[in-house]
Formats: sequence, structure tokens, C-alpha cells
Amino acid sequence: MNRFGKTLLVLALVVVVGMAFRVSWNALRDIARAIGADPTASMLYPFVVDGLMALALIATLVLTGRDRVFALRVLATYTAASLVLNYVHGLVPELHGESVDWGQLADWDPANWALVLLATSLPVGAIYFGSDLVAKVLHHRPAPVADEQKSTQIETNRSMSDLGESAPEAVTPAPVPAALPAPVAVDVPEPVGPAPLRSVAAESTPTRRATGRVPESARTPRPTRTPDQLLSEARELTADWSDVDLTAEGIRKAVHTSAARARTLRDALKTERADNAVTGSRQDDAPLATVV
Repeated sequence: MNRFGKTLLVLALVVVVGMAFRVSWNALRDIARAIGADPTASMLYPFVVDGLMALALIATLVLTGRDRVFALRVLATYTAASLVLNYVHGLVPELHGESVDWGQLADWDPANWALVLLATSLPVGAIYFGSDLVAKVLHHRPAPVADEQKSTQIETNRSMSDLGESAPEAVTPAPVPAALPAPVAVDVPEPVGPAPLRSVAAESTPTRRATGRVPESARTPRPTRTPDQLLSEARELTADWSDVDLTAEGIRKAVHTSAARARTLRDALKTERADNAVTGSRQDDAPLATVV
């Protein structure tokens, strides 16, 4: 609803309240005269009852929480009291007219005492409840917009969570695994014979390089050998070795040298043996000399 619509609604409420106040005016004024009020007090008495009702209605629109509940209770109490007094005014014809004087509100004494107590307590209650409502309205602090949005979001989340709990998800059954196919017999050929074993030359493990200077006391007393000396010594030690046994690891252990030099010696010895084998085959193929 826009601002113009709200303004019209407030104006309509003011008009309705004003007409209701005018209708209740005569009854409350005559009741006040019947309980002994003077003409001035009887003219102001309707403002005490119906005026506090209007004040409680405004406080209800402004206040929140417990203060709003209190304002609603005051509004309901004074509305009921005004209704009772208007009802009594309609039942007693002696209360009508301008020349109303003090008299009883009911023929039964207990009812008359209760009605007089009600009519005389309304002004005192208007002072107390009216002051309390005005104090609550003046000390009321409206909640910030952020807090209102936060509370609204919390309520929304709660309602959504309740909705989610009330409607649980359907549980789908787990799929049944398909039956496995029957095993098929496969003819495996029988092995013909054991596979021949091949000798593989063992590879030498790499040695770690020294990271610092070796002290004099830790050095070997053996004199340093030249490559030719190493090759000659290796040739003598491996003269009766087969080509399969001629490995770098075997040469390293026999000659007591490094792995790198052992591989060099192995290659050199194999080259010599290959050359010797080629030279020997050539000599065997040469023709025999004719002896004269």
C-alpha cells in the first residue's frame, strides 16, 4: 500500500473513532452525573474513558513486544468498561435527559455498588495507565532495519529447515549387480622344455665420490699405476678367463682398481681378444707352402 492509501486509512479511522465517541458521549456524561459529578466533571468524563481508549490504540501501533501486549490489555479493559456503562445507561430510563441527578445505577444494591466502583475507578486508572503508556512510547527505540532483516532471515531459515525435516528425501534402492558370466575353459599348451639360461654380466655398483680431501694417513701406500701397467697386469690375470667371465666387476676385484678403470680395461681386453681371433683365423686359412 502506498502513502496515499495509508493516509486515507488513517483518516477513515479518525472519522469512525470520532463518531463512536459522539455516540458514547451522552451515556458516559449521564453516568457521571448519577455518581455525583458536577456539570463540568460530567462533561469531561467521556474524555477520560474514551480518550484513554484512543491513547491505548495509538500505543498499540507504536510499541512492540511486551509493551504492545500491555497496551492491548489497557485498550480491552477500558473498552469493556465503556460497554458496561453504555449498557447500564440503556437499561435505566431515569439516567436519560438533561435533569439527571444523583441516583442508583441498579436496583440491586451489590450490582449498584459494583457499577459505582467501576465508574469512579476509571478516572484514577486513566491517570495511571495513561502515564505508563506515554512513558513507554517516549522511551521506545525502534529496532534497526538490519536487525529486522536478520530476524526475518532467521525465521525463514527455520521454516525452511522444518520443511526439509518434514519431507525427507526418498531413498533409492541400490542397484543389484548383474550375474557374472560362467567361466570358460581355456586350453593352455604344455611347456616344451626349460628355457635356456643366459649369463648376464653383473653391473658394478656406482661408487660414491669423495666430497673432501683424503688425509695422508688414510691414503693407500700402493704406488700409483699407469694405464699401461694396469692393462698389462689385467692381461696376465685374465689370460685364462673366458669371454663370459671377462667383466668389469671381475677385473676390478682382480686388479684392485676403480670401476671406471675396470670398464676401460674390460673394453681393451675384449678388443685385443677380438683382434687376436681375427688374426688367428687368417693364418689358419693361408695355403700350405710346398716343400721341394
